Amino acid sequence: MIHPWQLDDWNRLQSLRGQWPHALLLYGQAGIGKLRFAQHVAQGLLCEAPRANGEPCGACAACNWFVQGNHPDYRALFPEALASELGSSAPAAEHDEKADSEDGKKTRTLSKEIKIEQVRALLDFCGVGAHRGGARVVLVYPAEALNAAAANALLKTLEEPPAGVVFLLVSARLDRLLPTIVSRCRQWPMPTPAPELAREWLAQQGVADADALLAMVGGAPLAALALAADENRPLREFTLKQLAAGPQCDAFACAEALQKLPVPIVLGWLQRWLYDLLAERTAHRPRYFPAAARDLAHCAQRIDANAFARYMKTVARERAVENHPLNARLVFEALFLGYRELFVQSAHA
Repeated sequence: MIHPWQLDDWNRLQSLRGQWPHALLLYGQAGIGKLRFAQHVAQGLLCEAPRANGEPCGACAACNWFVQGNHPDYRALFPEALASELGSSAPAAEHDEKADSEDGKKTRTLSKEIKIEQVRALLDFCGVGAHRGGARVVLVYPAEALNAAAANALLKTLEEPPAGVVFLLVSARLDRLLPTIVSRCRQWPMPTPAPELAREWLAQQGVADADALLAMVGGAPLAALALAADENRPLREFTLKQLAAGPQCDAFACAEALQKLPVPIVLGWLQRWLYDLLAERTAHRPRYFPAAARDLAHCAQRIDANAFARYMKTVARERAVENHPLNARLVFEALFLGYRELFVQSAHA
């Protein structure tokens, strides 16, 4: 089933029935349920007794196979790191290896990229007829995880699409996709749900502080639900307290405390705080941390505008390489030292 806020999207999508594109690109904010929606679309395309509105019946053999993850006319491309989320209906990728620094042994790590071997493995799937005589469906999630070689290989397939194959690409970062891939797809933007729908759904999930959580994740209900159970909450609160301290932010304490966290998580906290600093400075309306409005206002009055603009570019550059192997402690030291320096001039004024 899709989420309640996706019903309008589903109904609008039915306008494509009868002239379904060979590639559909579903994109929008992370945490709004695009993956479930795409899976529902895939199941609907494969269902042998779909309902009048195109939704899968949930009872036919095709639906049962799909739910079990072994429909012969369905393939999903995703990074190995997401295997538990998407199941097993995907071409296998080779493991990366890294040396364990303590004993020198090689250990397997799960790739965060979609590799060219996975795209090449689709050639046989795309080259044969459907087992059930209907459509064949390929889901790519998240599409921005395609590495350069895989993206170019997929592009060749999209340029000469095989008959009867529908590609569903799902992305939260359209800016990270090859423009040529985007141009070969029918683009389908998916909006963030209305606040009242998101609050109601979160309440049904037993989430008490829905408003604060939704603000922190930009209104995305699935991200808010994950945040409600986030084991990193104490570290997040510690980080926000340090950022609120402005020129007294202890960069080395931050690096020490946060070094075991994935770099993208901390960058997300930092980037949201910076956005709110700018929002407070220009419109007095923080978006992500309204409960910290007083601290944000105090900090916003003391930052140097030129230094702030340069620092925003620095954080954006770190975002671009956030999934690469990095020494997290050194990255965090540099970032929090840079943040503290935003206040040096005004602090000494």
